[in-house]
Amino acid sequence: MEETKERKIVVAVDESEESMEALSWSLDNLFPYGSNNTLILLYVKPPLPVYSSLDAAGFIVTGDPVAALMKYEHELVESVMARSRNVYQDFESDIKIERRVGRGDAKEVICNAVQKLRADMLVIGTHDYGFFKRALLGSVSEYCAKRVKCPVIIVKKQPQDN
Repeated sequence: MEETKERKIVVAVDESEESMEALSWSLDNLFPYGSNNTLILLYVKPPLPVYSSLDAAGFIVTGDPVAALMKYEHELVESVMARSRNVYQDFESDIKIERRVGRGDAKEVICNAVQKLRADMLVIGTHDYGFFKRALLGSVSEYCAKRVKCPVIIVKKQPQDN
């Protein structure tokens, strides 16, 4: 029997239902039983804002807002990875899973990570914004699809049946 090539499949995850849908889809469709594929969960934290010791009203801020923000970010990363674990924990096949966390503009970090990891495929969810919202906010999935060298699968969230 011929051995299949190991593939690295990056799935971009965040707090959204759309990213969990993309993870679920990739498990169902890209990880057949006994596959050699590696699942790489990639979460991107936003860049740290620059703080002043004065708030907008000119009052001195007490406490350490950067430390509070770092604690919140850590909890957010743990929350996203726990939600991801809930999606893949019942998956029938034993798969290799790596967790990666980046910081910066999501679209840039995802594209750079895919290149550095030499990923064979990127799976990403879409919020499916309309034309105007997409024009104003930009689309991470569309940006990545145009710039990465590997195949990109954009997964839409399936509508809930009532």
